[in-house]
Amino acid sequence: MARARKPVVPGWFDQDAADFRLLGTRCRACGAVFFPREDFFCRNPRCAGEELDEVPLSRRGTVWSYTDGRYRPPAPYVSDPDTEWQPYTLVAVELAAEKMVVLGQAAPGVAPRDLAVGTAVELVPGVLNEDSEHIWTTWHWRPVATGRQDAS
Repeated sequence: MARARKPVVPGWFDQDAADFRLLGTRCRACGAVFFPREDFFCRNPRCAGEELDEVPLSRRGTVWSYTDGRYRPPAPYVSDPDTEWQPYTLVAVELAAEKMVVLGQAAPGVAPRDLAVGTAVELVPGVLNEDSEHIWTTWHWRPVATGRQDAS
């Protein structure tokens, strides 16, 4: 039996699109963009808007900050206590068009030494965990090979 691909957080990204993207919302009244998405009211304190549209966010941005996680996080993070802990890199990325900062893990194989503030990165699909029934999907950031950044 094939395992189902299941997003870690439903509605935060479109895992089935050929053009993998995070999904946010934009207020029709003021134009503010939100991630994680907001479905009921504008979070802008100066706006009373309640009409929000789903929008795909930029696939590229620049590293705003980063750090390495050298400890095993507590539950509910999924981690096998019988395996050796593998550090991971957490990246804060300023999205190209929206100019908002979004957190995520670096793609497997990307270490802190591969990053610097201002490095161009792109969004890629990732896997957080797998079990007998599901492949739990998420997003990762990886450096853009060309070093070029655009709003796509």
